[in-house]
Parts: sequence; C-alpha cells; structure tokens
Amino acid sequence: MAFQAGGQRPAPRPVPVSPEAQAYLQDYATLLEAVSFPSLVVDHRWDVVLTNGAFTSLFRGVGPHPTAMPSDNFLRFVLFHPDAGTVLGDHEFRWCLPMLANFAATMERCGPDHGLQAIRRDIAQDPLMEAAYRQGLPHWIRTVGEAAARSDGAVRPLLHPDPRWGATDCRIVEEAPDTLRELGYTRLTMVLRDPRRPAPAPRRPRTTRRTAGHLSVVPTPES
Repeated sequence: MAFQAGGQRPAPRPVPVSPEAQAYLQDYATLLEAVSFPSLVVDHRWDVVLTNGAFTSLFRGVGPHPTAMPSDNFLRFVLFHPDAGTVLGDHEFRWCLPMLANFAATMERCGPDHGLQAIRRDIAQDPLMEAAYRQGLPHWIRTVGEAAARSDGAVRPLLHPDPRWGATDCRIVEEAPDTLRELGYTRLTMVLRDPRRPAPAPRRPRTTRRTAGHLSVVPTPES
C-alpha cells in the first residue's frame, strides 16, 4: 500500500470487529490526534492500525518503499527501509537490535502466524540481518540484559525533520487500555525530549565495518 505523507489523517484500517469496537477505534483516532507527540496503534505484528499527525510529520521525509513504510508496518520500517536511519538515531544499536529481540520473543509467544513468518523470511534473505538475528542477538541480550529489548520506557534517539526538535531523544510509552488490548492492539507514543535539556553522557563509541547489507552490528559468517 502506497504511503502518502501529510494530508488528512488516515481513517482506522478496516478490521473484523463489532460495530461497537469500530466506533471505539474511531473515537480513539480522535483522541490520538489530540496528542502532540508521535503516536501509533499497532497489532502484535507491528501492523499499524492508527497514527496521528505528529507521527506523519516525524516521517514526512521518508521515501516510498513497497513493504516497509512507517504507517504500514513499523517493524518492517525499522528493519528494512533504507531511510530509517535518517529519522531513527543510532539506528542499528538503539532501534534494530531491540526490535529484533522483541520480534524474536513475539515469535516464541505467538507460534505460527503468517504475518510474523513473512517478516522472518525477509530477515533470512539478508545475510547480515540473519546473522544479527541468529548470532548477534543472543550475545547482545547477554551483554545488556533482556530489559533492553522492551519498548515501554525505552529512551531512543530521533532526528526530527522539524528544526525546533532536531536531534533529540524520545521515551517510548506503551499503553493498552482494556478495550484496545481485547482487540489485540497496543499504543506506542514517542514522548520527545526537550532538545534544550542537558546532553546525556557520551554514548559508547562503536567501530563497525559498513557493508552492503542492512546491518553492520555483527560480522558476516565469512568474517
């Protein structure tokens, strides 16, 4: 599905739910639009059900992609879109690895699922990403701890196209009211940090070898 940046806020995607639940989602979309921070509602596959205008503004400079637009499937965007690193700061370490770990946990929890299996096949088609998934993730989790893979409460860097924000951090706040949770959905809000706050301590320097693959956080099997 093609992504059109800007314009009107998209209506909730059609879902096989009752009229009452659909009405709830319509009202929830109105609530979402009143939030000033980028916010989205996703299912367990990270398929995006709702977004707000602040989310659209954050990703307005992202180019088209057939399968990995941020308003279609957020996990696919993080892993596969070539422009992801222009918005998601320290893209590989602070976004890709935590979301790969989250994806692996979801695969174990959900069992056979066509949507998740399709993402897994796409990961397998990229040698570097497959190496990261199979070899890099266990080592990374042992090093940083399983809590580092959680979305809720994580502070991650952003490169906002609006110069009033610029290079900043966001805290991801994950919420699932009862009705939303019953529908299988979760809301994620990126609470932007004021860029005038004191800068955090310098992050660990990294030396990685760039290759043609999507990721460079682990060596290729031939290395």
